Amino acid sequence: KGPGSRAASPLGGHRPSVPARSCARARERRGVMLPIHIESERPSFAACTSFSEYMRRMVHYAQMDMSYTFAQMIYLCISPRKVYQLTSYRKQTKNQWARDDPAFVVVLVFFLCVAAVSYGLALQLQGSAVVRVIGLFVGVHFGLFGLAAASCAWFVSNKYLRAQSFHGVEQRMEWMYAFDIHCNSFFPLFLVLYVVHYFLLPFLLQPTLLAAVLGNALYAGAFCYYLFITSLGYSMLPFLERTEVFLYPMAPVVLFVIVLTVLRVNLTLLSINMFGV
Repeated sequence: KGPGSRAASPLGGHRPSVPARSCARARERRGVMLPIHIESERPSFAACTSFSEYMRRMVHYAQMDMSYTFAQMIYLCISPRKVYQLTSYRKQTKNQWARDDPAFVVVLVFFLCVAAVSYGLALQLQGSAVVRVIGLFVGVHFGLFGLAAASCAWFVSNKYLRAQSFHGVEQRMEWMYAFDIHCNSFFPLFLVLYVVHYFLLPFLLQPTLLAAVLGNALYAGAFCYYLFITSLGYSMLPFLERTEVFLYPMAPVVLFVIVLTVLRVNLTLLSINMFGV
């Protein structure tokens, strides 16, 4: 073969590129078992994506890596640090911290829609009431809360948490990475407050102290884990410092839940009465 030819693999096609092999070896050394996901080899919109390109990719199933997305969701529950270990590699290859694959958002929105319909059936809601629950779960709980949380964290990080650099290029965090962190943090919260909570509804809706204790504990645990994954995501950025500030709201959350429990306020009943879910 000529010097310009590429070696074929035993299974046909060409061998993985050098960056692909290097990434795989690095992940093996760190113990990361996520599926191979090489952003630079994706078939379209391969350049650093804008927000409009990100939104357009949501309607192209072939552009989304579902196996990688589900692997991330699993690791967010059992070992969230591994999900963030590829962030620096994405920065080196794509010059951005945020994912350019909208699959995670698409799958999470689909799960929320399924959960909304399930709650509608459990509460015997009909017609427009189910649509309202879908809008509440997707538009308010995930969308508006996510926009507010990501925007506040993005502003605080860039304004107050960046390490002062005297020699290197000043770096700033993208807003899309802040929203990525919200999505990562929201998934375990979804499992607790939308899935586990759903199956415990017959017990949690009882007007007893034990039901209030368990229901309120689910809320406290879910929001504390949300804050933990949020802090972990920002701590992975080398130009940010004091990222433990994102853990500080844990204390008010726990205190607030304890007070409500002492007052025999059941957050499950409260959410049903206030929002109809």
